[in-house]
Amino acid sequence: MLLRVRAAVARLGAGGQPPAEPRGGDGGSAAGTSFCRPAFLQLTPEELRRADDHAGRAVQSPRDGRRRLPWSTGYAEVINAGKSQHNEDQACCEVVFVERRPSPRGRLPSREDGGELDGGRKGFYFHYWALFDGHAGSGAAVMASKRLHLHICEQLRDLVDILQDPSPPPICLPQDARASPVEPSRVPLAEDDGEVPNDAVPRFHLEKAVSHESLVIGAIENAFKHMDDQIERERASQRLSGGCCALAAVYLMGKFYVANAGDSRAIIIRNGEIIPMSREFTPETERQRLQFLAFLRPELLGKEFTHLEFPRRIQPKELGKKMLYRDQNMNGWAYKKIEEDDLKFPLIYGEGKKARVMATIGVTRGLGDHDLKVFSSNIHIKPFLSCFPEVRVYDLTQYEHCPDDVLVLGTDGLWDVTNDKEVADVVMEVLTSYEPNDPCRYTMVAQELVVRSRGMLKERGWRLANDKLGSGDDISVFVIPLGGPGNYT
Repeated sequence: MLLRVRAAVARLGAGGQPPAEPRGGDGGSAAGTSFCRPAFLQLTPEELRRADDHAGRAVQSPRDGRRRLPWSTGYAEVINAGKSQHNEDQACCEVVFVERRPSPRGRLPSREDGGELDGGRKGFYFHYWALFDGHAGSGAAVMASKRLHLHICEQLRDLVDILQDPSPPPICLPQDARASPVEPSRVPLAEDDGEVPNDAVPRFHLEKAVSHESLVIGAIENAFKHMDDQIERERASQRLSGGCCALAAVYLMGKFYVANAGDSRAIIIRNGEIIPMSREFTPETERQRLQFLAFLRPELLGKEFTHLEFPRRIQPKELGKKMLYRDQNMNGWAYKKIEEDDLKFPLIYGEGKKARVMATIGVTRGLGDHDLKVFSSNIHIKPFLSCFPEVRVYDLTQYEHCPDDVLVLGTDGLWDVTNDKEVADVVMEVLTSYEPNDPCRYTMVAQELVVRSRGMLKERGWRLANDKLGSGDDISVFVIPLGGPGNYT
């Protein structure tokens, strides 16, 4: 086992063999073109060639005169320095209409059915931005960039009436899968069926209050799960390789919902203040969850790994001695007597960016990776990887925002070499050099963030301004003004 793990670590350090690149086409199919970039960039064939050049690493952004992104959003990206054949990041920016499901049994909408939009259809719009950081191939990232917002839309369709009604959400939906616009908070009583239980009154006093906000969070969480299921179903027919981290921002009814599954990051910069809108999910940050799963289901470890964590690898000569350890229940450390099972390779090994689950993968949440196994073994890693995001909410209506207040979304290629304060400093520096009503200012911020984290090519590789090593990873950045659509035009 030790030889296999060493080989796996060496393979990761060298970037591994370039995988057979899936083909990304329209509709989430991986059978279209060998290489694609986000559609909103509208790259010409020559620009596409330059975007795929590891040597030049030209920064790509939507060009002036082409379709501007919603809210004058800024976007920029750059390919990696050679660790993979293509840029494995993907991005999506859409305005999506959520239409209420058709009425059952041909019932026509009543006069009370308000909120009609878009040619008489009832529903609402949401704005959507997302970044997908692919690994071991771009197939999962390409499909997720084309499909995740549609899964979110589908999950919201049952909520069209509920979210537009100020009353508390119903506990149960009628059989037509839509809440009735009349008395939406009313729960059918058992007496409707001619039977009244003795404990009816106390039982209804114990019902939980559920907010509209939590329904949107649940819809986004379920959409991620459905997206992951679709990748699993279609991975063979569409030749979808690898997996991806996913970071999505949804603006709906005055609130931002930021969903993160992976190690990308989102921050809000408001009046110079930095507000974290995500946290990274890595083997270290999710240690206890991973250890607890391994403790409950030891068969997932394939008799090759231990769920316990030790400060370093244990040597056979240390059997019987007492060594520091911690398990799934512990934040601190304690001593235990070393036994034979403790000589197995630890489930989580390494520190910081080098920490790995089963010596294989450095992120613990994301989409895809259904075929990922420990190197040269039949041990599947997917059971330890969660597709569910953490969703944080920011209410835009609670604050007065100026044109310099922004939400920044970035893949780990940005954050590996740049911290939150440095990003905020760049944002403020660039924005102050442009007029508040200049719609290009946010694109300039995105470009500057990418350029500074990539660095300049020197004799010793890509270097930052302080001569430290620049990011050799794919870098993708959205800069979204918090003023909303048209506020500062």
